[in-house]
Amino acid sequence: MRTGDVWIKLKKFMDTPARNAFFAAAILALLAHLPIMMSDIPNHDGLASVYFDQNMVTSGRWFLTVACGISSYFTLPWLIGLLGIFYLSLAAVVLVKFLELKRTSTVVLVSGLLVTFPAMASVFAYVFTLDGYMLGLLLAVLAPFCVKAYKNGFVLGGVCLAFSLGIYQAYLPFAMLLSLYGVVTRLLEERSVREKVSGILKYIYMGGIGVGLYYLLLQVLLFIQGKELASYQGISGMGTVEKTGLIESLKMIYSDFGAFTFRGNVLFQNPFSLISLVVLVLLAAVALLGLVRCRKLWKSPWFYVASVVILALAPLCTSVILIISPDVTYHLLMRHQWVLYLILAAAFVEKYWTREGKALWSAQWLLLFALSTLVLCYTVTDQIAYSNLEKKYEKTYALCVRLADRMEQTPGYEKDMPVAMIGVVGDEQYPETDVTGHVTSNMIGMGGDYLLYTRTNYQAFFKHYLGITMELVSDEEMLKIYDSPKYREMGSFPAADSVQVVDGVLYVKLENREVD
Repeated sequence: MRTGDVWIKLKKFMDTPARNAFFAAAILALLAHLPIMMSDIPNHDGLASVYFDQNMVTSGRWFLTVACGISSYFTLPWLIGLLGIFYLSLAAVVLVKFLELKRTSTVVLVSGLLVTFPAMASVFAYVFTLDGYMLGLLLAVLAPFCVKAYKNGFVLGGVCLAFSLGIYQAYLPFAMLLSLYGVVTRLLEERSVREKVSGILKYIYMGGIGVGLYYLLLQVLLFIQGKELASYQGISGMGTVEKTGLIESLKMIYSDFGAFTFRGNVLFQNPFSLISLVVLVLLAAVALLGLVRCRKLWKSPWFYVASVVILALAPLCTSVILIISPDVTYHLLMRHQWVLYLILAAAFVEKYWTREGKALWSAQWLLLFALSTLVLCYTVTDQIAYSNLEKKYEKTYALCVRLADRMEQTPGYEKDMPVAMIGVVGDEQYPETDVTGHVTSNMIGMGGDYLLYTRTNYQAFFKHYLGITMELVSDEEMLKIYDSPKYREMGSFPAADSVQVVDGVLYVKLENREVD
């Protein structure tokens, strides 16, 4: 293909809606996430990832090291943030093309939902891996798009899905939910039964190719590197249900889906976002009823069968990670796909209300109100989270400076002597001062007062932010010291006896424990 032909195809692809999506996503993402990009504020995991080669093959993320290697393996918030926003903006373009959105306001606000949803704040808190994850998201959105856009696109879509999984398995629900929406729209098209079935099967082929290729490459790379899947987040139990059984696993999935949707404190946190969600749901419901009446779908038994199947599949597609990794800790970082319900509702209203000739002028304003209010509410949530993350860093820095000074002033202290400490900050000595709990309670790493949860967190913070190296005793020795009478009798920091030198080891007690 000649260069000129490529340029023509690219210009055709990047039509007005696509350009609007790209620039809206880029600008709104910058506005929402600039505070974290302009700072070097780590979360608890970021303390040990100032430099990290991202070789996570034992967690099934065999392509993450390549995806993150583009920006180097150093934590560079500005560079990584820009690269991540670029991938995210491309994902918005692909999403708009897949959903066939044309109206400028819908395109802009759908892109805004994608980039401001609070799960993005959690991803930005893990900035050291942000660019890789956003590339994974882009590939996950590309997978169903390829199926829809090209005759045999399920092959290319399968490859995209495999590499997306190789970056982060948590973006599989994006591909599955978009594929499910593609199936719905295919069923609603005026086509023969054969054409509808053929189109639906292509999404299944894409999924089979993607998962199969992912697993094959994973096994090959594990063999080459002589490694096995780790137990972290239950990844070594990938695809197994022996512990609970299939029925219990399904119950857990539906229960988790309902709990996060209605009580997760993310989709809505205040009356404004709740009202907007209600308006959006009502608009989609009215559009569906109009479509059913217009096409007389209520006369077809298959309509009811398909509706039940689709409603049953949606939670499974959303929380499929609980099948892949049954023991996973399912935090907000892995729940970005919930934003698709808002986006798909908006797309459904535009496609099946306006195009069926049933649109009311007021309905467009209601849609505009609902989407813009949600974007605003989510942006405010992101800012609250970033504000508290910065405060957590400042409090941690102040605590560690005081602690380092006490350690160095302790009689008998010598540089490079082994240190025995527990990494929990006592809540009696330092009462909670975080005022964002009602907002950040489900935003991993954003709530609370300190970045420090383990003794290795202290070690990393001392090294990277105070310039102090600290040698910790081994885990086995720490267990013995922890249960020793001497350690148990010590007061918790900042008590006068909370830091002592005992037999050539610096004892540091930070947590509360009553003496029996």
